[in-house]
Amino acid sequence: MSSTSCLAPPPLRLPCGRVRLPPPSAAAERPSLRFKPGGAAHTKGWRLVHISCFRQEQDVSTTSDDGTGFKYNEQAEISGDPDLKEEDCGSPNRDDQNYVKGDWFVRTHKIKENLRETISRFWNERWAVPWTGQTITQVMFLWIATFWLVGSWIVPFLAHAAGFSKETLTHRGQALYSLVTDITEGLAGIAILHQCLGRFRPLPPGWFEFKLKGKWHWDVALGCLLFPLVNLLSHINISLVHMSSGPVAGVSSVEQSIVARDPVAMALYAVVVTVCAPMWEEIVFRGFLLPSLTRYMPLPWSILLSAVAFALAHFNVQRVLPLIFLGVVMGGVFARSRNLLASTVLHSLWNGFVFLDLMK
Repeated sequence: MSSTSCLAPPPLRLPCGRVRLPPPSAAAERPSLRFKPGGAAHTKGWRLVHISCFRQEQDVSTTSDDGTGFKYNEQAEISGDPDLKEEDCGSPNRDDQNYVKGDWFVRTHKIKENLRETISRFWNERWAVPWTGQTITQVMFLWIATFWLVGSWIVPFLAHAAGFSKETLTHRGQALYSLVTDITEGLAGIAILHQCLGRFRPLPPGWFEFKLKGKWHWDVALGCLLFPLVNLLSHINISLVHMSSGPVAGVSSVEQSIVARDPVAMALYAVVVTVCAPMWEEIVFRGFLLPSLTRYMPLPWSILLSAVAFALAHFNVQRVLPLIFLGVVMGGVFARSRNLLASTVLHSLWNGFVFLDLMK
C-alpha cells in the first residue's frame, strides 16, 4: 500500500437507496446510456428509480440531469411500469356512493337555505316611508270621500246643469258618462296625493315608479295564470252571498251596451276598465297604501291589508273574496318588481278578461 493511498480520505457513504444494477452482459450490449421510458430498458426488466444522494435534494423537482444529457422524470417512469399501474388503478373508491349521497344532501341543504333566506328577505323588506300613520289615514279618508262625492254628486250635478240625465242617455252616452266620471275620480285621487305628500318631496327612491325595464313581464305572466282561480272564487262568493233583487251597480249599463252590440259604447267601456280604472286604483292602493303600511308591519301583512282595502273600495259584497285574492296577487307582483307598471298591466289584463267574459 503506497503512502498516497494512506492519505486518501475514507470513501464517502452516501445515503442512497438500494439500486438494482444491470448484469455485466447487458451492460456490454448497451452502447450508450439513453433510456426511454417504457422502451428497451423496460424490456430488460429494469426499473428506473430516482436516486437522491443528498438530503437537500429531497425537496427539489423530480426531474434530474446527470450531466450527460440524460434526463428522466420519476413520475413518467413510474407511470410506465405496469406493476405500479396496477397499484394506482385498483378498485374504485368505496366511498363514491357515500360521496354522491353527501353531495345530494348538500345541494338540498343549500336549496333550503336559499329558500329560507328569500322568505326572510321578503318578510323584512321595507320602503323608506317619511310620513306617519296620520298621513296615511288622511289620504285614504280624503280619497274615499272624493270618490263618493265625484261619482254620486259632482258629475251628476254637472251633467244635470248641462241638460243631460243619465237615465235618458243612449248606450254611447252612458259609456261616455262612465268614462268622464272615472277620469274625474282618478284626477281627484292624484290631486289628493300631490297635496298631502307635497311637504315630503323629494320622495325617497322606489315611490310611484313606472319602469319598462326589468323582468316584470314574467311576474305578470305568472299572475295571469291565476285568473281562473280568481274566477272560481268569484263563483264561490256569489253562491255564499244572497243575490239582491235589484241590478248590480256599475254593471247593468255595461251589460246593456254589450247586449246591444254597440261598438262605440263597448270601446268606451273598454277604455274605462282596461286603462283608467287600473291606473288610478294601482296608484292609490299599490303605489301609496301598500308601501306606507310597511312602516308598521311586515310586507306580507301590508299586501294583505291593502288587498282588503282594495276589495272593500268596490262596495260589492258579492266580489269581496276574488278581489282580495286579486289584490294579494297584484300586491305580490308590485312588491317583487317595485314597479307600478307591472301591477297596472296585470290589473288591466284582469279587467279585460272579465270584459271579454261578459261579451260571450
